[in-house]
Amino acid sequence: MTLSRSSWLVSTLCLTAQLGSALQLTISSPDSIRSTASVVAYDLMSYYTGNRTGDVPGNLPAPYYWWEAGAMFGEMVEYWYYTGDTTYNDEVKQALLHQVGDDKDYMPRNQSKSLGNDDQVFWAFSAMTAAELKFEDPGDGQPSWLALAQAVFNEQASRWDTETCGGGLRWQIFTFNAGYDYKNAISNGGFFQLAARLARYTQNQTYVDWAEKTWKWYAGTPLLDMETWQVNDGSSTQKNCSDASQLQWTYNYGVFIAGNAYLYNYTGDGKYLDRLDGLLNTTLPRFFPDNMGGVLVEVACEPLGNCNNDQPAFKGFLIRWLAVTAQLVPEVYDRIFEYLRKSASGAAGQCSGGELGRHCGREWNSTTWDGVSGVGEQMSALAAIQAMMMDTTDLAAPVGATTGGTSKSNPSAGTGASGTTGSNGLPSVNRETITTGDKAGAGILTAVALLLTLITGGCLVLE
Repeated sequence: MTLSRSSWLVSTLCLTAQLGSALQLTISSPDSIRSTASVVAYDLMSYYTGNRTGDVPGNLPAPYYWWEAGAMFGEMVEYWYYTGDTTYNDEVKQALLHQVGDDKDYMPRNQSKSLGNDDQVFWAFSAMTAAELKFEDPGDGQPSWLALAQAVFNEQASRWDTETCGGGLRWQIFTFNAGYDYKNAISNGGFFQLAARLARYTQNQTYVDWAEKTWKWYAGTPLLDMETWQVNDGSSTQKNCSDASQLQWTYNYGVFIAGNAYLYNYTGDGKYLDRLDGLLNTTLPRFFPDNMGGVLVEVACEPLGNCNNDQPAFKGFLIRWLAVTAQLVPEVYDRIFEYLRKSASGAAGQCSGGELGRHCGREWNSTTWDGVSGVGEQMSALAAIQAMMMDTTDLAAPVGATTGGTSKSNPSAGTGASGTTGSNGLPSVNRETITTGDKAGAGILTAVALLLTLITGGCLVLE
């Protein structure tokens, strides 16, 4: 089986190289979807060097940050789930386990100078995905996928900060990192979604309670307008979250959409479906605009061509979270996949660049390569393409402890370790020596972050 699949992959890659044109995807054909996804996955994994002698498993080379590697491996778990291709499973498993850190909480010491709550939760998402999709268990002497996610949850719950803004998580964990005084959507939405997924998997009410607490706090600030269902990016603790940066990012919407989908699937409570409807009413027309062919667009940076290295991956997260939402909540399936089908075709059409003529760009409304490529572009294209397997095959839904899940629970994971807090409820301070250069750099970045918040606070609301 492995041999024939590998031979088929090589043949597919050779044919694509010879054609030197956009990838040909038939979204109604499982074979076409698998074949196209295999090419995109191969090119995505070609950026990864952690499997080479002398390199560190789980890391991507510069300019890519640690968080994106964690997100990438979660997507590769989904690649296996969608296609059945086990080619990369050993590398993915090695990476997800190598980066757990000394306390088995996805806080490796060598990442402390850039590690925020959002960075940590993306690795937790990948561990949670591995548990839900029954990816190969870590084995004896290793923490389970579920326990790794629980460790991150427990540590982030301990960082809940009521001394500013009445609650919420700060973006950064350590006081010396730029963004420590910013409470943002992806950190709090990530915690919300993680709690929702743990609730569904373990059937523990505590996780539901934390998800509700997080949602109510977020909805009670300028960060979420429940009349327009606009999700804003973040707010400064220096202003007690009295206003918000209105930058609009795809993944900020997606993280809350999926969280509510997991909660609705688990509880059946109609309030979660109401939230889904409200969020979708804003998300779909805003980020899949008719004037761009109805494909997914990162509206805050893509039209201006000024996305940084992180941002091309964002719309891939929205795709992934919309797909699982459609799976968990059949009431919104048709509504979501109407948009996902267009984006899958558009993403494949944009995979026409680079030396081999198949690297993926960002502008999915054009089959002319836009001249940019990278990890984020490949991740987003792969997410869009492989999601079509859900539309053409009968895929098992994410499991839980009572529906076939094998990952073992450890509700106390992450307590009393590197993520615990002091008596003031604020994040623990890294005890590493901080150099003058570290302080100066963090100060400059914090000033820039605050300036951007002020500048964007009321001027970028895309209708």
